Amino acid sequence: MITYVKFVSIPTRDQDRALKFWTEKVGFELRTDQPLGRQRWIELSIRDSDTGIVLWTQDGQEDRIGTFSSASFACDDVQATYRQLRDKGVEFTAPPKKEPWGEYATFKDPDGNEFVLGSR
Repeated sequence: MITYVKFVSIPTRDQDRALKFWTEKVGFELRTDQPLGRQRWIELSIRDSDTGIVLWTQDGQEDRIGTFSSASFACDDVQATYRQLRDKGVEFTAPPKKEPWGEYATFKDPDGNEFVLGSR
């Protein structure tokens, strides 16, 4: 039986820049940074969650970099998290918006990948 998502891969052109963004601005923690071919396997954790992200681009998938991602991150307070991340320099496409199903905002990483920040 599947119990959780182990990680989601985020394609990147510059692993060092992406690592700095996700750790220093977003607040994720480094799990491992290991050589893997011409890249590194960089896996990050989201605090106490079992689910993490990997900053790695599969060979032949470079055209995916900078596209909209299907990854959505949850938080307890979208407005507060939006302000915290914006103040650290995270680029949002618009301020948070409320919908009947919840509140959300969309942000970009340094490669232009877009992600949703939403309520639980």
